[in-house]
Order: sequence, then C-alpha cells, then structure tokens
Amino acid sequence: MKKIGIINGPIAAVIAHLEHTDTLTIADAGLPTPDTTQRIDLALKPGTPGFLETLEVVLQEMYVEKALVSADILRVSPHIYQGIRKLLGDTPIETLPHVEFKQMSAQSKAIIRTGEYTPYALVILVAGAWGFNTLGEHVT
Repeated sequence: MKKIGIINGPIAAVIAHLEHTDTLTIADAGLPTPDTTQRIDLALKPGTPGFLETLEVVLQEMYVEKALVSADILRVSPHIYQGIRKLLGDTPIETLPHVEFKQMSAQSKAIIRTGEYTPYALVILVAGAWGFNTLGEHVT
C-alpha cells in the first residue's frame, strides 16, 4: 500500500507515465470527455472534491512547465483563475478560446473530473521535464 502522495491509483499511474509535453486535464463536473480519453471521475456530490483542492494535490507530484485555461474563466470565474495562478506560482498560464480548450483537453492522457460546479473551472497541465525551467533551460 502506498504510504505518501496521491493514493488514487489511476491518477498516480497517469502522472507516473507522463512524458515531457504530455498533458493532463483537471475539470469541473461538466466538461465533456470523449470515449477516446481516459476519464478519472472523482465527483461525489456538487463541490466534492473541489477543483482547486484537486489541482493542489496533483501539483504536489507533477512537474508542470505551463498551463492552459479557457479564456472565459477570466470573465466568468476570476476567483478560480486566481486560485490556479496562486497554486502554479511562476508557471506560465496561457488562455485560449473555450472551443479550442475542449479540443485540446480531448488529447490529454487523462481528464480528472472533480465535483466542482463553478463554470470554467478547467486547466490543462503540460508536463515538464526534471532539470529544466519553463524556458527549456537546464538547471541544477
């Protein structure tokens, strides 16, 4: 039995198998998931688990070189965007039209569906590589 870190088997496995530039999406309860993309469904009831709570746990185990969000989050749910910004620190965040976001999320290794009901509580995390900063420069 795992002693520390993410104890959800499917999430732990996806993160362990991510390669540089692979993507992982964390979503609210409403994001459509195509049959071709692995869906890890955590939703128990409205709000449980929350989007930011889930993102925080994933970030403890995943190196992220950048994140992508729907541009609509800035207008509709700015508090969620600020939470993402706080959790990601200096990691760059790019915005894109919502239709493009949905298309890109379908290409993720997996979509983690939370119980979040806040509109546009969505993020695509782009896996980074150990030993490199967000500019692709080697660091020690």
